[in-house]
Amino acid sequence: MKKIFDKINMKKVKNGSYSILLSIAVIAIAVVINLIVNEIPSQYTKFDMSDQKLYSIGSQTKKLVQSLDQDITIYYVVQNNNEDSTIEKMLERYEDLSSHIKVVKKDPVINPNFTSKYTQEQLSENSLIVESGDKSKVLEYSSLYETQMDYETYQSETTGFDGEGQLTSAISYVTSDNTAILYQVEGHGEQALPSTLTSSVEKENIDLTSLSLLTQESVPEDAAAIVICAPTSDFSEEEAQKVISYLENGGKALIFSEYATEELPNFASILESYGVKAVDGIVFEGDNQHYYQQPYYLVPGFGDSEITTDLISNKRNVLIAGSQGIQKLDNYRDTLIIESLISTTDSAYSKTDVENMTQIEKEEKDIAGPFDLGVAVSETSGDKETQLVYYSSFGILDESADQMVSGGNMELIMDSISWMCKDGETSIAIASKSLEMNPLTLTQFQSSIWTVITLIIIPGAFLICGFVIWFRRRKQ
Repeated sequence: MKKIFDKINMKKVKNGSYSILLSIAVIAIAVVINLIVNEIPSQYTKFDMSDQKLYSIGSQTKKLVQSLDQDITIYYVVQNNNEDSTIEKMLERYEDLSSHIKVVKKDPVINPNFTSKYTQEQLSENSLIVESGDKSKVLEYSSLYETQMDYETYQSETTGFDGEGQLTSAISYVTSDNTAILYQVEGHGEQALPSTLTSSVEKENIDLTSLSLLTQESVPEDAAAIVICAPTSDFSEEEAQKVISYLENGGKALIFSEYATEELPNFASILESYGVKAVDGIVFEGDNQHYYQQPYYLVPGFGDSEITTDLISNKRNVLIAGSQGIQKLDNYRDTLIIESLISTTDSAYSKTDVENMTQIEKEEKDIAGPFDLGVAVSETSGDKETQLVYYSSFGILDESADQMVSGGNMELIMDSISWMCKDGETSIAIASKSLEMNPLTLTQFQSSIWTVITLIIIPGAFLICGFVIWFRRRKQ
């Protein structure tokens, strides 16, 4: 019996030892696998399952980052355990894309004076500082998210994440030798640019600076372009000539006008020197597929242009109210190339007597369309290329109208600026990732169709089906 028990105990020891060794081997293999996986870039081990693709990196960013030939340090100003998970995961993606990018966390409590080298402002946690050589750019935490005021609750709500756009723009800035300057002409009651546009301009690494033609002898030589925002009083002949001379020497200009009863002949001479002019009155659209709610809220079609390519391919819309029509002059020099950017249908008409208008339908005295609402003009002379973009309504910059088309208006304007300011280089223009449902903008025609479908066709189909079932059962 003793021999039997000894054999059984020995067998248990052997089996126990085998189990222990096997467990140790499995644990060791698991540890090694985890160590190996941790060394694999997160883009291959972590998958973006969010609806908005918050953690995914776009093709423009990949192209820029993977082509880097200089080192970049991204300082992440945050205390341990206070990290914004969205920003942290985004930074991991950037670091995995290039060996030239290094992310360094800086605890503001342990290093209270660190940020003073880059800014005198007090940075909030989860802010970023991008540095390469002697250049740096600070990204305040609030700039990485878009917010909007809810006028029902009077509270600010987060509507979008702009981390990739801001960070890629900062990387482009610190690795670029030149910064474009956009001069905004002032002194004639010009409209102020909305904050959405100025933020987008800064994001494209374009400096926006005021320019008074009254005090300057000419447009500065370092101007990448000038912008004229719907003046309400006229230019002097001298000021208009300064703009024309600048354009004749290969200048670039983005020009907006606004309907007014007072004529501005000197301002108009700038446009006419490049083959276009504004039509009298305000444009109304007769085709209900190309206006929203009212015939003067225009949903124009796109022309075939380098500026509109992305908008067309992405099936975007723009929305403009109170626009004048644009006409080409009967005689303009054949070196000018005038392209339509946005335009009405043949059913459009311009109301010439807006102040005494009694009906919105077309009248005999109205000017028949179609009309351009935005044009791009270019002219090449030797090694100089003049570029001018003209929109006949400042309403295209209205922020509420832009929201109705999910940013289509601002995209068109920024594509126009990029066409002029980037000298043929690929523009870094990455849209923010929305955290809310985008509004659905329907034209009057589409609204009518869906009204018929929901109120007549669908209920009618149920009634017919019910009647057929009732009739068949009755016969049984």
